[in-house]
Amino acid sequence: MEPHTYFVSDLHLFSRRSQAPQHAAALHAAARRARTFVLGGDIFDFRWSTLGSIETTVRASVDWIDDLVRKCPDCQFHFVAGNHDYNQRFLNAIGEYSQQTPNLQFHHYYLRLAGSIFLHGDAADHPTMCASRLQANRQHWLKDESRGPIKNLLYDLAVKARLHRLAGVVHPKKKVAQRLTGYLDRIGHGPGSGLEHVYFGHTHQAMSNYSLGGLTFHNGGAPMAGLQFRIVPVNPTEATEQSITSGNAIAGA
Repeated sequence: MEPHTYFVSDLHLFSRRSQAPQHAAALHAAARRARTFVLGGDIFDFRWSTLGSIETTVRASVDWIDDLVRKCPDCQFHFVAGNHDYNQRFLNAIGEYSQQTPNLQFHHYYLRLAGSIFLHGDAADHPTMCASRLQANRQHWLKDESRGPIKNLLYDLAVKARLHRLAGVVHPKKKVAQRLTGYLDRIGHGPGSGLEHVYFGHTHQAMSNYSLGGLTFHNGGAPMAGLQFRIVPVNPTEATEQSITSGNAIAGA
């Protein structure tokens, strides 16, 4: 059966390390087939943008979303923010754009559709993450902008040395799943709430149908050299637009 929903994250568009443009055709094709498409954070990268200015990166980001959303009017899009695209000027722009676009909704922290939840995954960065701690962690990203050409070059060298492949060491699957489960429990979306599937990004480590504590975890990885990446299909029975909960405020972070 053809999936009705897809999830993708960590494209890190506009950074040198991103190979996302190579997957643009596949992403657009999936969106044309979908009823629901979730963009799960770090779609853009304001810290490592190579576009020269924050204003240019914001415009390019909104243009990228507009091109996708406008070409797929029958698909409902959801943009869940990550840390690298949690820039205040972009948040203002995407918030304004989503208010004018019927088939796009913006979410600061998570999206719950029936038995599935979609979040960026930076909630796994602390063993006792909760709504207020995550909100505090995101604050320094609000004005975090391009590091400039020299730091971009140094980062390029680190990527070429495959240092980013340590993701599986820094973020082992069991630890990540345990931390996300704890966070979800603290915000009222644990297994007892009827939750079954967790779709997340951030760690850049691909994960498919990893089960722990009554939940099944999915991560599409990241389109970077040496890493796995996929557009994640969501079983049509797992998520439905008929039941939507959005995490946009601290009480529901």
